[in-house]
Amino acid sequence: MDRRLHLLESFTAQGSDGATYKVCGFERLARDESIVDGQERWEPTGVTEYRLAEGALVDVARDGTMRIASSGVELSTRSPGLAERT
Repeated sequence: MDRRLHLLESFTAQGSDGATYKVCGFERLARDESIVDGQERWEPTGVTEYRLAEGALVDVARDGTMRIASSGVELSTRSPGLAERT
């Protein structure tokens, strides 16, 4: 199955390591092959994922806690005083 990511939001977050990260939220899209008209059609799947701007996966717990999957660094979202950048 082909898939594509559609950017929903981006924001800065403070890491437990003291670094500032840009986090991007995406909705997964899947190719809709039910319409054959020569154009690509994409449908939302209802699944979202978060990644750092550099591409690293961010795990989001049910309570909203975010961690960088590869390092375990916890992210504090939408920290006061951090400028939002898109």
